[in-house]
Order: sequence, then structure tokens, then C-alpha cells
Amino acid sequence: MIKVYVSSVIDVSADNLWQRIRDFNGMPQWHPSIADSRIENNEPSDRVGCIRHFHTRDGGMIRERLLGLSDYDFTCTYEILESPMGVENYVATLKLTPITDGNRSFAEWSAEFDCAEGRERELTETIGQGVFQVGLNALKQRSTR
Repeated sequence: MIKVYVSSVIDVSADNLWQRIRDFNGMPQWHPSIADSRIENNEPSDRVGCIRHFHTRDGGMIRERLLGLSDYDFTCTYEILESPMGVENYVATLKLTPITDGNRSFAEWSAEFDCAEGRERELTETIGQGVFQVGLNALKQRSTR
């Protein structure tokens, strides 16, 4: 099992930042790599079990299922159902922790998955830097506006 972990400090309170990212269908509003998103079967985007179907700006299609969402712990856990990346058993969590000194947030985005032998390094880099860090950087940039 491959593990990817990325973290950042973001100059926005966890409460305010969570309002931006808790919507399982809202990634196009804050992640620059996501072109569009919809929740299948018109389910609410905060219902555990709902499936988001989205496209990346480079044309990839991904389907993910919401496994857990906690407004108390500021966590969102999901699994990939379909993806062009070639990952299996992919489960990821995006978590915020309040930093009371300066009213900031500690953001952690992690994933575990299986993949074909020889692709571990490539996928770790693509997911960690190309997806997770790009998303956290976008949240940082939005916080300075």
C-alpha cells in the first residue's frame, strides 16, 4: 500500500476554510485542476455515500464516493471508484486542525492506495504535488484575496 501525505498552514480559520471545502461537489470553486463536478442521482453533497463525478481540466473523468464528513473534526474522507490514474483501493482524507495562534489552519491531505509495480514514485508525486499541494496552494492564495 502506497501512502501520500501533504500538509500546509493556511492563514484562514478552520471554521471559515471548512465552509469552502466541506461541499463534496465544490472542488471546481477552489481547486484549479477541476473543471466541473456533479453529484450523481441528485443526492445532497454532504450525504455519506454520495458519488461525485467530475472532470479535470486535462479531460480526465473521476468518480469518488464520500465515506465520511465531520463538521466537528473538519474531515472529509473519500474513495476513488473510477479514475484514469491507475490506482486501486484509493482512500483519501482532507483534514483541518485549528491553529489558535493567529487564527490559522493546519491542513493535511493524505491518501493510501495500491498501484502497478513501478508506478509508485510517479503516482506519489502526481497525487501529492500535482493534486494535493496544488489544491492547498490554491486555498492559500484565495485566503490572501
